[in-house]
Amino acid sequence: MEKRLFLLDGMALVYRAHFAFITRPILDSSGRNTSAAFGFTNTLLELLDKRNPTHIAVAFDTSAPTARHEMFPEYKAQRDAMPEELAAAIPEVKELLKAFRIPVLELDAYEADDIIGTLARQAESAGYEEVFMVTPDKDYAQLVDEHTFMYKPGRKGGEVEILGIPEIQEQWGIDRPEQVIDILGLMGDSSDNIPGVPGVGPKTAQKLIAEFGSVDALLERVDEVKGKMREKLSENEEMARLSRKLVVIDCEVPLEVGPDDLLRGERDDEALKALFARLEFNTIGKRIFGDGFSAPATSGGGGATQGDLFAAAEEAASNLKRLTDVNPSYRCVEDGAEISALAKQLAASPSVCFDLETDSLDKWSTGIVGVAFSAAKGEGAYVPVLPETEEAILELLQPFWASATEKVGHNLKFDLGVLAAKGVEVAGPFADTMIAHSLLHPDQRHGMDRLAQTFLGYEPIPITDLIGPKGKGQKSMREVPVAEVVPYAVEDADITLQLWDTFKPLLASSGQAKVFETVEMPLLPVLMRMEKEGIRLDTDALASLSETLGARLEELEKLVKDAAGHDFNLNSPKQLGVVLFEELQLSEKPKKTKTGQYKTDEQTLQALSGSHPVIDAVLEFRELGKLKSTYVDALPKEVHEVTGRVHTQYLQTGAATGRLSSNHPNLQNIPIRTEQGREIRRAFIPRGEGVVLLAADYSQIELRLMAHMSGDAGLKEAFQEGHDIHQATAAKVYGVGLDEVTSDMRRKAKMVNFGIIYGISAFGLSQRLDVPRKEAADIIDAYFEQYPGVKTYMDDTITSCRSQGYVETMCGRRREIRDIDSRNRMVREGAERTAINTPIQGSAADMIKLAMIEVDAQLRAANTKTRLLLQVHDELVFDLYEDEAEEWVPTITRIMEQAMPLDVPVVVEAGTGSTWLEAH
Repeated sequence: MEKRLFLLDGMALVYRAHFAFITRPILDSSGRNTSAAFGFTNTLLELLDKRNPTHIAVAFDTSAPTARHEMFPEYKAQRDAMPEELAAAIPEVKELLKAFRIPVLELDAYEADDIIGTLARQAESAGYEEVFMVTPDKDYAQLVDEHTFMYKPGRKGGEVEILGIPEIQEQWGIDRPEQVIDILGLMGDSSDNIPGVPGVGPKTAQKLIAEFGSVDALLERVDEVKGKMREKLSENEEMARLSRKLVVIDCEVPLEVGPDDLLRGERDDEALKALFARLEFNTIGKRIFGDGFSAPATSGGGGATQGDLFAAAEEAASNLKRLTDVNPSYRCVEDGAEISALAKQLAASPSVCFDLETDSLDKWSTGIVGVAFSAAKGEGAYVPVLPETEEAILELLQPFWASATEKVGHNLKFDLGVLAAKGVEVAGPFADTMIAHSLLHPDQRHGMDRLAQTFLGYEPIPITDLIGPKGKGQKSMREVPVAEVVPYAVEDADITLQLWDTFKPLLASSGQAKVFETVEMPLLPVLMRMEKEGIRLDTDALASLSETLGARLEELEKLVKDAAGHDFNLNSPKQLGVVLFEELQLSEKPKKTKTGQYKTDEQTLQALSGSHPVIDAVLEFRELGKLKSTYVDALPKEVHEVTGRVHTQYLQTGAATGRLSSNHPNLQNIPIRTEQGREIRRAFIPRGEGVVLLAADYSQIELRLMAHMSGDAGLKEAFQEGHDIHQATAAKVYGVGLDEVTSDMRRKAKMVNFGIIYGISAFGLSQRLDVPRKEAADIIDAYFEQYPGVKTYMDDTITSCRSQGYVETMCGRRREIRDIDSRNRMVREGAERTAINTPIQGSAADMIKLAMIEVDAQLRAANTKTRLLLQVHDELVFDLYEDEAEEWVPTITRIMEQAMPLDVPVVVEAGTGSTWLEAH
């Protein structure tokens, strides 16, 4: 019998499986993460089914130190602790292997690669035809020979990679696989904390070994190496030899078993069924045992459980269906009469998904290539559009655009914007599957292809099949034959409609339907109109500011280099660290990174601020350099060549709290605390004569929400009586009258007020206030003594979150907090802070969204010239026509104040001006 031995690196494969699902973990109905066991089992089944091993075993590391630790105590010292969820999965994986009757091998003082190397060499000596080392770890390449291969499982459904001698030779640029040891010895391995020779990367290491053959030969002939590399090798000869020793896989492990003891056994089906049922691996169970297998969810109660929500995730991992498997009914509609009939048919349907195909991603100038529609699963139509027929076809479709039919889409705001730019207004109601999924799982990604795989077990046609991969050779959709576009485009509409049919009941059962229907969907067209409006930019003002900043940057750079006494790259953290901490010796005990480089990050330098002019110069240089490159020089490039305005894009799915974010350009992060940062706002100006910018900003809204949600009598009273909340807090905390509060007391109270919302600790407060930790702790204690309702609210929120697994805003927006019970204190406390802050920050987000919806509705109803342009944090910005100001400034202010009733007054500060800075 031909013997084929498969040796699996258990720890490497379990890690790989866990992190493959890190953005969309597989959870059972109790919320337990089973990604590692799920991914590992899929890899194992693929191997057993397709490779048919005669002998098999899985090797694991143990926690005991090895000979490598004795040689080099820092070996693997930098590695983070294993995630709790992963550590909990390893016993389950071993239990699965026991049920499969596959040997698990581990031995103190040896790593999995040593065990595998020993068995591979023994198997080859015993005449095994093929030995496969199943691992993603590159170190195993050193063991490859005529009968021993590396077997690297495919990533994200990709093909398995099998590496023999030719593949290793080509991949590493060497003559013999064992030379991998020499390359790794020179370049080191950051994942194992093996240092190697500083400054020698993979390409340099390959070049040196190709020339000299080995580390030993290289070091013996080091005089033949040119330039600085000779110095590096000479100075680090000992480390090079040590590093080489550390990467050698030990093939002489004293094992009690040999290859012949690893004969593949018959699996224990009853044990496997019980395990799959417990882990809720429904798809895997059906794959092995047929459709009769069922893994019931373990949680009780009605409605959709997490197990229900993620059952489809298993479907996505195997047996994905494609277009050829479902045989849908898709058609192309080109005749004018047929298009008109289609529009009327769609207008009479209760719910229709439509999806535009365009020749670019610029909403305001793109051409429409075609429109796809689907009103029922497996059915749909595509209407091709040419530049010369675009206006006529959009007009023929007008009965549908104007109908009360529910319009479904994925990233629907893009399609609405394209149509708006063509003069077509689409009537609601709307249903966007991207936003629906973001409400169900705000911390995950929301791409349509991923959702189709996860929830429908379906693999859509990739866009690259039509237009090719990214790059110069990529085609426009306009260049693709209509016959090829039809199945792709209609499939998108069909699948999106199916996703909506899936998400709609899940929104209801998870309590998210109200937020979806009353906040997010009404907001969608409002954001589209804001994006379409854009805002005018004074590019001359930015050009002038760029010159000013450039001159200041040159001054700062000269100051730092003069202090150093030589030229160096100020943007190089490594070179800067040497200057600051070796040459100038600005710290007695400078901190270092894990690689031994001096730390020069902002936090480190801020701690040294004021100790030497160079430190402050470097901090200012970095701040101004970022300001100049990110905003001052970048913003003018965002001015649209057709409209002459800047059109930011708003994302409703960008933050788990519900906060809006923006990009192209990002206007949310323009700094306003520094004078230079504020100057950028001066470049945003009204659209023309007779127009000013209006900025309407919620005042201290998160603190007001804390007062309302906590019900604390003292906090509510301060707002109800109109006190300066920070002065009032300082008076209470320090036990003095309002008129006795000093500016320093108020500063500290302000930090506590805002810090409490984010669950700040005594340590965190001491860092921010630069006071001893005990003083910070005393301030927090005094705060809670004066505002006991706040402490009760925080404690109750954490308790509720532990019980339910989630927190909610006032509108019912839900966010799952998975690490609230973590045994890791830092992780748990981080989750607790998130639990405390999310309802407050999320309610503030909901409030301004509701205000935007109502403001937009009233402006449109009154047919005003005034337009809503921007939303930035708690602020709305308008192009305000001066002849409408008397009526609309108080109206907008009133709408914002009444958007969400609170037990304390809501205050909106409104200002106008000829620039955003002046208005704000």
